[in-house]
Amino acid sequence: MTANVNWSGTKPTISAAERRKLARWGAFLFRNRGWLPVPFILIPLLAPGHSSTAQWCVGAVIIALGEAIRLPGVAAAGTVTRRRSRDVQRLVTYGVFAWTRNPLYLGNFLIWTGFVVVSGVFWFLPVALVLFAAEYALIVQYEEGVLESIFSAEYLAYKRATPRWIPRLPAERGHGPHAWGEAWRSEASTFLAYAVLALAFVLKARIY
Repeated sequence: MTANVNWSGTKPTISAAERRKLARWGAFLFRNRGWLPVPFILIPLLAPGHSSTAQWCVGAVIIALGEAIRLPGVAAAGTVTRRRSRDVQRLVTYGVFAWTRNPLYLGNFLIWTGFVVVSGVFWFLPVALVLFAAEYALIVQYEEGVLESIFSAEYLAYKRATPRWIPRLPAERGHGPHAWGEAWRSEASTFLAYAVLALAFVLKARIY
């Protein structure tokens, strides 16, 4: 989501967007989104593939680009974005959120794409694209419905001005707080996961 965290004490009106069937499916995926990266990890690790130095370099650049999008998003929205919560305190429309409404998911997609490139399992790239598009399109349906329920006209204006996925130079970038220290601490486990995956691909290269 683009914003988070404390209840005001008043239950918001449920928007029509949040009541849609696709949004309800997205709510289920959102609650279980911790499992969604599993196929993006296991298939490149287990399927035969050849990793070259060039693939490692290209993959590393894509992963770094993804994290360069993801980290500012965590810093702006707050680390509570990792929690399974619909309680929202503020709508974040500045920083990387002025370029795209879903920088965390976009960053995630680039990161996992980078690891697929490293793995050399290129047949999985189009499959991963379809899986990612289907899963996160539903999750975003739910999240946007929640934000519309809580922020109504304010969110609809932001939605009209900002693309869902493909970043676009904003007319007004805006300014707001970024909790960089908290974001770096929060991402420490993510960086550790990158290191473990990289080691796993090194070991895989020795086997194949």
